[in-house]
Order: sequence, then C-alpha cells, then structure tokens
Amino acid sequence: MAHPTIDPALGPVLARTGDERAILDAFLDFHRANVLRKARGLTDADAARRLVPSLTTLAGLLKPLTLVEGNWFRCLFAPEPGDVYVTSQADADASFTLGAGETVETLAAAYEAACERSRRVAERFDLDHVVPHPQLGEVSLRWVLVHLIEETARHAGHADILRELTDGETGSI
Repeated sequence: MAHPTIDPALGPVLARTGDERAILDAFLDFHRANVLRKARGLTDADAARRLVPSLTTLAGLLKPLTLVEGNWFRCLFAPEPGDVYVTSQADADASFTLGAGETVETLAAAYEAACERSRRVAERFDLDHVVPHPQLGEVSLRWVLVHLIEETARHAGHADILRELTDGETGSI
C-alpha cells in the first residue's frame, strides 16, 4: 500500500524496500520520466533552441538517450541483424543534432519505445548475466543498469537546467 504522503511519481521512494532489481528499475524509470517531463510542454522551437555553447538542447537530449538505450540493451543483450553498437564520438555528437521533421513528440515517442524495448530485453536476464562489450570486454546487466541510471540522471540534470533557462520551470518532477 502506498503511503498517503508519497507522490506516486517518485518511483525510487516507493521501491525503497524492494529487492535490488526493483530499486534499479525504479531509479532508471524515474530519470527517464524526468527527461521526458522536462522536454514536453514546450513548443518545438523552444525545445530545439540552443541555450549553451554545446549542441545540447531539450529536444536534442532525447536522441542520444534513445541511442544509448539501444546500444546498451538491444545491441548487447538482444542484437538483431544489422544492429551496430555505436562507438564513435562523431556518431555520439551527431545524435544531438535534430533532423528535419523531428519534434519533441516524435523524439519522445522514439525514446519511450526504446525504453520499453530496453525493459523487455532486461527482464529476460538476471542481474549477473554477462555479455561481451566491444570496448570494455564484458559487462553485466547490473553494471549496465547502474550505468544507464548515471547516464540518464546526468542528462536529466541537463534538462533541468535547460528547462529553467527556457521558461523558468524548476523542480525534478
């Protein structure tokens, strides 16, 4: 039963007595949702506006996160013909660039679909399951989940700042 004073959007708080897998999943989903909340509710022009010297924009944060989800879960744990694990810095940098016709909603939908695929892939394996990695040798699912929490949380922090610079909205949820 949920505690009446705990916001149900705070998945990590709700999972505070869960097992390791439930806690890892809750933290990752919490940060995924934060990025989406920060990007939504703006015009496409505002979400694509560059407010910092790098290529980072609110809309543009969704593309590398979509790439990361596919790289770490689909390509490593459930590769399909034609899947290529992206390793070049040029590809990573290009993932921040918005293409013609890309909107916040199309990017958000692609990210949500990638996250859902990642969840389906991850649930098939134990945390100790190890796969080969093209640069690191081997990684466990546990390591990948922790890495994705870190990566997604870092981009959620960027999104917090960019959203505040865009329209003054603050807060993590």
